[in-house]
Amino acid sequence: MSTTTLWQRFQQYFLSYDDIGFSIDISRMNFPADFFTGTSLAADRACKQMKELEAGGIANPDENRMVGHYWLRNPSLAPSPEIKETIVSTKNAILEFAANVHSGKILSSPGDPFTDVLAIGIGGSALGPELVADGLWSSKDPLRVHFFDNTDPDGMDKVLARIGANLGTTLVVVISKSGGTKEPRNGMLAAQDAFRKAGIPSAKNFVAVTGSGSELDKVAASEGWLRRFPMWDWVGGRTSVMSAVGLVPMALQGLDVASFLEGAAAMDAKTRTDNIRRNAAMLLALMWFHAGDGHGLKDMVILPYKDRLLLFSRYLQQLVMESLGKELDLDGQVVNQGIAVYGNKGSTDQHAYVQQLRDGINNFFVTFIEVRKAASSAPLEVEPGVTAGDYLQGFLRGTRAALHENCRESITLSIPEFNAFQLGALIALYERAVGFYGSLVNVNAYHQPGVEAGKKAAAKVIELQIRIAAHLRKSGKSETPEQVAAAVDADPEEVFHILRHLAANCPDIRMENGRSPALDTFSA
Repeated sequence: MSTTTLWQRFQQYFLSYDDIGFSIDISRMNFPADFFTGTSLAADRACKQMKELEAGGIANPDENRMVGHYWLRNPSLAPSPEIKETIVSTKNAILEFAANVHSGKILSSPGDPFTDVLAIGIGGSALGPELVADGLWSSKDPLRVHFFDNTDPDGMDKVLARIGANLGTTLVVVISKSGGTKEPRNGMLAAQDAFRKAGIPSAKNFVAVTGSGSELDKVAASEGWLRRFPMWDWVGGRTSVMSAVGLVPMALQGLDVASFLEGAAAMDAKTRTDNIRRNAAMLLALMWFHAGDGHGLKDMVILPYKDRLLLFSRYLQQLVMESLGKELDLDGQVVNQGIAVYGNKGSTDQHAYVQQLRDGINNFFVTFIEVRKAASSAPLEVEPGVTAGDYLQGFLRGTRAALHENCRESITLSIPEFNAFQLGALIALYERAVGFYGSLVNVNAYHQPGVEAGKKAAAKVIELQIRIAAHLRKSGKSETPEQVAAAVDADPEEVFHILRHLAANCPDIRMENGRSPALDTFSA
């Protein structure tokens, strides 16, 4: 395609929201001239379904739930005065609580001002807050923020070592809607154990973000925790960053909560239009549909040219893949939908997997994210008249051109600078695009049955491990995996892996290597 033709195509498919500084360029996606005509009915239906969702319709039929994360940044949209009031009062309570912590009105258990925050969650209760904390971090933040986002004991020890002598002045925020999810439950127990070993009473250092009446809510109430903030059934984990899940750690870190919510509300307003060509979220969803032929046949590569957006691809992995990765559509037909997401940051990626993107298998499309203002400080010239930020821009545009030369498709999003407002807008853009795409391919984007299946399978493994350990300790003999499997009535391979785990972690269980896994022996 000639330079002139590219310029004309750019002008035709470039959308800019000048008042918020955002733009999207889809001109390097190779959709045909009649694409928007051919998808207009499906796009109109998706817009209609989004309006019904925002009005309080049951958008998650599998769990018979409303989907209300859009109300969090615009409570006036809430379908009842009660929901509006709980959103407003919760936000105000969070901001007041954070202000009292910062001023020293609320002190830690030892009687000193808080210095650190330890947020404990998993999935949407960690990925969104981590993105916000890392992206908006400043040396002026009143509290340092840390995360337990897994049930890896070594990882938790690593975080506790970083907190070090500040444990007594660390405010622990445990985030779990049900309170029964094992990863945050285990993290809570590990944190409490650390306080106990340090001889520090922990209750007045702990805060719960959870559903009313949940297991965690009961624990927090019975132990007299410092505060409890609500989670609601109409907000899913992967869209909860603008609820107490994200706002509690964000406010404690001292970040600009108001601007964050305003940015999301502004993007929501822009992407409510039925004019598809003026709706950035719908354009994004339609480009995903085009790239993967409506079946997710190509991966989504996220390339933000900004260090502060390093965690954005991890955040989008859950938002996109958990929302859209579904076996059945809304009619009960097997469709096996989904879009794989990966990414890191530019220009790091140019020295990693961009080689394959340009010259290898063409099974992806790229989304470049440009932040036009390179730095808040005075630019350093690394060459006469050239700054490091100029190079960053050059690498973005150069990589985009190099991919296009090899018929590799890309979208480019652009924001004027990186701040809380623009991060909120980006998150809202993708939340809406996911909702639109879910409608386009007729799946329920607001439940996650596969996650629950994994949890149930894990529970069975733990139950089997308990039986295996009890058998070994009772038998007093050295046994092969097959012998143990016969005794506990289980699959030998599954038993073998559990036995090796027990031998590695239980001092009283030993393993003797044989000539093959079947001849390994285990005893207690």
